[in-house]
Amino acid sequence: MDNLSQWKKNQRQQLIAAREAIPQTMHVQWSQSISHHLMHGFQLQNRIVGIYWPFRGEYDPRPMAQCLLQQGVTLALPEVAAKNEPLYFREWSPDTPMKIGAYDIPVPNETKIVKLDAVIVPMVGFDQQGYRLGYGSGYYDRTLATYPRQPLTIGVAFEMQRLENIYPQPHDIAMQFIVTEAGIFKTKDHHLHAI
Repeated sequence: MDNLSQWKKNQRQQLIAAREAIPQTMHVQWSQSISHHLMHGFQLQNRIVGIYWPFRGEYDPRPMAQCLLQQGVTLALPEVAAKNEPLYFREWSPDTPMKIGAYDIPVPNETKIVKLDAVIVPMVGFDQQGYRLGYGSGYYDRTLATYPRQPLTIGVAFEMQRLENIYPQPHDIAMQFIVTEAGIFKTKDHHLHAI
């Protein structure tokens, strides 16, 4: 593709606009399906799991936080340390004091930095090989590249964000699983398969 960065920028704008335009009742319904798949499709008990603070119409993982905490899960939220640096993941629970971080997204105020066993990753778009289209800063790829052994990576999006191909680059890291309102999909042999 000749101008990949422009294509990605256009896709990003269209997908975010479409996501922000989802009617509230539908967003709630799809989000409940995603939460159900996440809660019942993965063994997350007693693990350290990265989630995220929702941004621009993303699926909100916070409502299931209480259920995960009851299963002995330690939750963590990402913090942008510096431009072009890996993310920090800081311990978080619903009563953690917060401060405003990069992009005006709340982050835990000086809680412990942890290494993740699993991470639930927001996606602007995703393709049939399990690669994600993010916001273009590369924070998640950079963070995952620092792990000698990959944590369980679960990309989350709505079906309407599915693309045929995002034309991944060598530094892009495919998600091991993708969860949408339609189900759980595993990346196997560079293709997504419903499980």
